[in-house]
Amino acid sequence: MGHKMKFIDSVLKKSGHPAYSWVVFLMTVCESVFLFVPPEVFMTPAIIADRRRVMPITIAAILGSFVGGILAYIIGLWLFDSVGMWIINNFASAEKFQIAQDMFIQHGALIIMLSAMTPIPYKLMAICAGFLSFPIFIFIGVSAVFRSARFAIVGFLLWRFQGMANTIVKKYFWYLVAGAIIFAGAGVGMLFMFQ
Repeated sequence: MGHKMKFIDSVLKKSGHPAYSWVVFLMTVCESVFLFVPPEVFMTPAIIADRRRVMPITIAAILGSFVGGILAYIIGLWLFDSVGMWIINNFASAEKFQIAQDMFIQHGALIIMLSAMTPIPYKLMAICAGFLSFPIFIFIGVSAVFRSARFAIVGFLLWRFQGMANTIVKKYFWYLVAGAIIFAGAGVGMLFMFQ
């Protein structure tokens, strides 16, 4: 129990470093392209350790998502046969990508909005958008609005309930990590519901 608390305290302390905003930025870029860990996992420690960090951490997540979304779009547009297929084969599957593609063809901007706000894998939709040559400015605009809203809401809730969140994270750290991974997995499962 003592080792677990020391580890959690260490994570919270390190997340208070000013450079941690770059960690959030880079991990959100990765999440937007291939990583299946929600960005909120990286945002949470810094904000609950010091609620004054809410703005730089939230902005880092928003900018990381913006850059990652554009990278995923470019991969779908120009690098699908090489990088795109590698990402799909290693982090999803051809079947899931086909489902994502069908959803995108049927729902267009609506599916970008849903994947930006829910656990439906945003990265697959961003790669699909590029692969299908979906208008880039619509993709960027819808992504920017809804991904920004998602991270702003999370940032506000963590800021508003910082004391409570700090207690919950310290008490249920590993359960929350497992829950985040299950949440991301549920997003992949949601692809099958929209067929």
